[in-house]
Amino acid sequence: MHFSRALLLACGIASAQAFPTLEDSLPSFAAVKRTISDLLPARSAPLTARSGTCPPVWNTITADLTAMFLSNGQCNDDARAAIREAFHDCGTWNKAQGSTGGCDGSLILAGETTRAENNGLQDISNKLLALARKRGVGVADMIQFAAAHAVLTCPQGPRVTTYVGRNDSSKPSPDGLLPDVHASGDSLFTLFQDKGFSAVDLAALIGAHTTSKQFFVDTTKAGQPQDSTPGIWDVNFYSETLKPPAGVFRFDSDKNLANQSQVGPEFQGFVNNQGKWNGKFADAMMRMSLLGVPGGSANLIDCTGALPAGTKKRDIKAAPINDRIR
Repeated sequence: MHFSRALLLACGIASAQAFPTLEDSLPSFAAVKRTISDLLPARSAPLTARSGTCPPVWNTITADLTAMFLSNGQCNDDARAAIREAFHDCGTWNKAQGSTGGCDGSLILAGETTRAENNGLQDISNKLLALARKRGVGVADMIQFAAAHAVLTCPQGPRVTTYVGRNDSSKPSPDGLLPDVHASGDSLFTLFQDKGFSAVDLAALIGAHTTSKQFFVDTTKAGQPQDSTPGIWDVNFYSETLKPPAGVFRFDSDKNLANQSQVGPEFQGFVNNQGKWNGKFADAMMRMSLLGVPGGSANLIDCTGALPAGTKKRDIKAAPINDRIR
């Protein structure tokens, strides 16, 4: 399942992939220190949810994912791929499917990574599958937990309420329900409305392109990011989609949504407004993670407290200068 091309999303990210294109550089002392302090599970956050207590294994998984997603104080290619992975597992759901499909792990378990829109997700899928098996947890849960962890690993990323307890499925999701990177703004808005999202939801979700890089939309520009700071969870994506600096690749879908009559004003409302965007994104992503889940969050366990504590601005400043533009 997917959210068209690397989160085309939601909307475009299917082509935004995360492959090693980063320069080799040794992490600074402050960045290394962060991996053993700030990214430990947030002990003050509650681990108890409606359905029970978050299994301790998710604290262990948080340590595993921190090692996978953090490089020199910023989120890396594996992190951005994990964010895309969550969109692509959930994004093939629509209202007609009810309590089926959606966030069920079929992206990995049904071999959907062979589909063109999921190109580039093979590596992160293999890593998350191996980790799920190693730790004895569900694949669908691993995908959503890893994405929430990756968002929080990016400097300034928000904490997304994160649940576990989904049912895995090896039944392939329907084709044709993911956003296309060349689609019009009106068709994309209609597509997302059928998934239960409003104009502000869609504008917020597409902002995940702040950490994405494209590899397949234009192979002559493979590796180009969708904003100038792909290692940081910031709102540069919004202003730079409207006025791109050199080296930033814009998806047609992003440009079209920025000018769509209902989504466009919401899109422009996130320019230079980090707090507003973080709040809207966290809410929309949490709801996306429940698409197709029978009973929604009522039958799941809240494991938000097992996520890392998050990134502080000092970690960005402490990273080597070359790493601040990753």
